[in-house]
Amino acid sequence: MPLLVYVSREKRPSYPHNFKAGALNVLLRVSGVISNSPYVLVLDCDMYCNDPSSARRAICFHLDPTLSPSLSFVQFPQSFHNISKNDIYDSKHRSPFGILWCGMDGLQGPLISGTGFYVKRESLYSKPMQEGTTANLMDLKAIFGHSNEFIKHLHWSDKLNKNILSELGAVCRDTEHLASCHYENGTKWGQEVGFKYGSVTEDFFTSFALHCKGWKSVYCCPSRPQFLGASTTNLNDLLVQITRWSSGWAQVGFSRFSPPIYGPWRMSILQSMCYTELAFFPLYCLPLCCLAIIPQICLFNGVPIYPEVSSSLFLVYCFVFLSSLSKHLYEVVVSGHSVRTFINEQRIWMIHSVTTYLYGSINAVLTKTGVRRASFLPTSKVADDEQMEMYEKGVFDFRTSIVFLAPMVALVMLSMASFVGGIVRVLVLGGWDKLLAQIALSFFILVMGYPVIEGMVRSDKGRIPLSAAVQSALLSSALLWLGSALLVYREMNGRRASYSWY
Repeated sequence: MPLLVYVSREKRPSYPHNFKAGALNVLLRVSGVISNSPYVLVLDCDMYCNDPSSARRAICFHLDPTLSPSLSFVQFPQSFHNISKNDIYDSKHRSPFGILWCGMDGLQGPLISGTGFYVKRESLYSKPMQEGTTANLMDLKAIFGHSNEFIKHLHWSDKLNKNILSELGAVCRDTEHLASCHYENGTKWGQEVGFKYGSVTEDFFTSFALHCKGWKSVYCCPSRPQFLGASTTNLNDLLVQITRWSSGWAQVGFSRFSPPIYGPWRMSILQSMCYTELAFFPLYCLPLCCLAIIPQICLFNGVPIYPEVSSSLFLVYCFVFLSSLSKHLYEVVVSGHSVRTFINEQRIWMIHSVTTYLYGSINAVLTKTGVRRASFLPTSKVADDEQMEMYEKGVFDFRTSIVFLAPMVALVMLSMASFVGGIVRVLVLGGWDKLLAQIALSFFILVMGYPVIEGMVRSDKGRIPLSAAVQSALLSSALLWLGSALLVYREMNGRRASYSWY
C-alpha cells in the first residue's frame, strides 16, 4: 500500500452535510486528486477484508470486454462475524442477499448495499463524461466545482487548456478545499455527480440512478465471504436501523424519482418492479396493522369476516394463507437454513411492520412535506456483555423506546384478548364454523409474538417494563372499545354488521 490518507471533512451547522452520501462524495473528490484510481472500493468502518482475492474477482468483471463498457459496480454480499446460531433478530438479512440480489443479477444487476462493492469512478460522474462529449472549463466547474486540480484529473482533461490548469497550488491545499463544507454550493454533486442526495439510503437511490442511466451491476457471491462486519445484536439497534432504511426507501418512493413512474422509461419493467417493491416495502405496515386489528376486534364482538368452514371459499382462504407461508419456508430451506430461521424471519417481519415500517413511512411523508428535517442516526454495532449473552441464548432484549414497544405489545395483547374472548364465545354460544378462521389467525399471531408474551413475565433487565405493559394495555383497550363502538353504531343505523372479505 503506497499511501494511506485519512480524510476528515469539514462540517458546519449552516451547511447541509448530506449524511453518508456527502462523506462518500468528499472521499471521491479527494481521492480523485491523490490517486484518481479508476475503481473504488467502499467499505463501512466496521467491515474488514476476509479474502484478499476480492479485488481480483471484481476486476475480472470490470476488465471483461463484454461487460466493462456498461458495468458500474460489483457488489459482494454482506457477511457478519457476530451472528448467533439462532439469529433471533434476523441480523444476517438472508432474504436480500440470498434471494433478491440474486434475482436482480439476472436483470440489470443488484443495487448498492452500502458497503462491500467496487465501483467504477467514471460511472459516478455526470452524463457528459459517460458519453465522452467535449466540455469547456466553465461547464465542468458548474458541474464538478471550482477545483482546477480535480478537473484536471477527469478523463477529458486533455481537451482543456493546459495553460489554465498549470497555475495550480499544492495538491494538499486543494484537497482541503475539496473537503470543505461549502465546496458543493452551486455544483451538481449529489444530483448528477457522485452519490445521490435526497434520501438517507444513498445506496438505494444512487444505484437506481445508475441503472436509469443505463449502467449495469454484478452480484459476486463466492463461497468464502470476501468481507466481514458486525451486525446488530440487540432489538433497539435493529429497530433504529430498519426505521432509517424504511424512511430512506419511502423517501425515494414518494419523490419525483418514484420507481414505478420514473423507472419504466429508463430500464426494463422487471428491474423497475424490483426497485418499486423495495421503495414501497415499508407500506407493508398498512395491511399488517389492519390484519392485526380488524379481525381481532370483530372476533371479540362475535362478527365473522372470513368464509365459514362449510363454504367452498374457506378452502381458497386457507390456500392463500398457507401457500404464502409455504413459499417463504421453501425459500428458507432451499437457501440452506432451518425452520427456526423461517420462524425468526416471520416474527421479525411482523415486528417491523407495526413499528419500523410504520414510523419510517411517516417520517418519509413528514420529510417530503417539509414538516421535519431528514435525520440520520448511525447504528451502533457494539453490545455490552449482558446483551451479547442474551442474544447468544436466543432471548429478546426489550430495552428500547416505548415508541417501539407500545405497538407490538398492544397488538399482542389485543390478539390475546380476542383469542380468549373468541374461545369463550364459541363454547358458550356456538358458531365455531363462522369464527374458526379468526381464532386461528389470533393464535398464529400469539405464536409469532411469543417472545413479547415472555418478555412481559420475565424478571431480568431485558424484560418489558411494567410501565410499557400498562400503556400498551390501555392502547389495546382503546382499540377494542373504539372497534366495539363502531360496530354498535353500524347496527343502530340499520347497516349490516356481518360481511365477508375474501
